[in-house]
Amino acid sequence: MLPRAHARWEETAGIAEVERVVVEAERLGYHHVTCSEHVAIPRDVAEVRGARYWDPLATFGYLAAKTSTIHLATHVLVLGYHHPLAIAKRYGTLERVCAGRLILGVGVGSLAEEFALLGAPFDDRGARADDAMRALRMSLRESEPEYHGAYYDYDGFVVDPCAVQPVPLWVGGRTARSLRRAVELGDGWAPFGLGTDVLATMLARTRDTEAWSAREAPIEVVLQNERPLDPLAEPDVVRERVARMRDVGATILNCRFVHHSVVHYLEQLAAMADVAADV
Repeated sequence: MLPRAHARWEETAGIAEVERVVVEAERLGYHHVTCSEHVAIPRDVAEVRGARYWDPLATFGYLAAKTSTIHLATHVLVLGYHHPLAIAKRYGTLERVCAGRLILGVGVGSLAEEFALLGAPFDDRGARADDAMRALRMSLRESEPEYHGAYYDYDGFVVDPCAVQPVPLWVGGRTARSLRRAVELGDGWAPFGLGTDVLATMLARTRDTEAWSAREAPIEVVLQNERPLDPLAEPDVVRERVARMRDVGATILNCRFVHHSVVHYLEQLAAMADVAADV
């Protein structure tokens, strides 16, 4: 609930409304639902970032039992708050619970106060995140994982259950470094808060790098609209904006909508599905 950017109905909404939205999104064929992570927000920061963040593990565990096809994407899990084996165990269990529909969106994190509260190192969080991603690559599907890196080093432990199917790693962020991290270590890039012109420039530069050429599989480019979409009222405008993001390089969209009630939100989901089908 970002200050001055959320609808009033969301203030009292709970898991029942979340379930209605996600179940309808699944019925309409949407690819995924996202849930972000913060443990505790300083009061002054909450005035800018908002204070309510549903825990993704608990939320997705509930939604996994209510759905069967829609993917569940953390957007994002802050790598520095967790040991890689803690992620492998908790989210490996979730991967089994949701039958392979998990996507781990991960990020470096930027809230220094929260790092300090949790006793997590802040200054070298970027290098730690790189090492954590390498560790996760080696560990998510291994009951006896082994990894020897700059920050994480382990073997001789059993993690059971672990994930059965491959878990895509999407990298969140808004910097060129986050894009490089996604290309070098991940399966997707899911930026936020960037305009299409900036995104187009960043992606064009990155496509010319050796790291991009060396990839064995294409990278998902998961773009988010800057301003909320209103496909019910402005289908042509939304169609143009979706086409623009496609032309920039988007393979998947994270959609934000204008909505004034949960029913209005469901109507926007249906309208967006119609608009997207035309692009």
